[in-house]
Amino acid sequence: MRITTRGRYALRASLALAEMGRTGDLVSINSLSEAEDISPIFLEQIFFHLKKAGLVNSVRGPGGGFNLAHPPEKMTVREILVAAGETLSPGYCDKLKDNCSKRSCCKSHSVWNKLSDVIDDYLQSITLASLLEDDEGKR
Repeated sequence: MRITTRGRYALRASLALAEMGRTGDLVSINSLSEAEDISPIFLEQIFFHLKKAGLVNSVRGPGGGFNLAHPPEKMTVREILVAAGETLSPGYCDKLKDNCSKRSCCKSHSVWNKLSDVIDDYLQSITLASLLEDDEGKR
């Protein structure tokens, strides 16, 4: 499994949006860009995917911006990474598909399948709220 820059930035920007939008205010791409040192053009691309997945809302025009579509307690790292286009299965086996011709005789298939499940479950168990709480405990 390899998380791309898009996935890492999607998570960082989502966390920043959750933190900056705690008061319910909309957060602009430029504010997020400055806070996270991410190109505003790249953030627009990322937020297009997050909006399409129903994870963020947007309002156009002056005073517009973004906010989370769900409370941080309900948004998981897995959802964000998948919305950003990340593949969360391990890259060790290209035979993870159900139609693999060697599936019945491959001794290692179950290892990669179970690892994929563990990764999926772990990322699904981490919410934006839990990450924000962890960060607050370090201050």
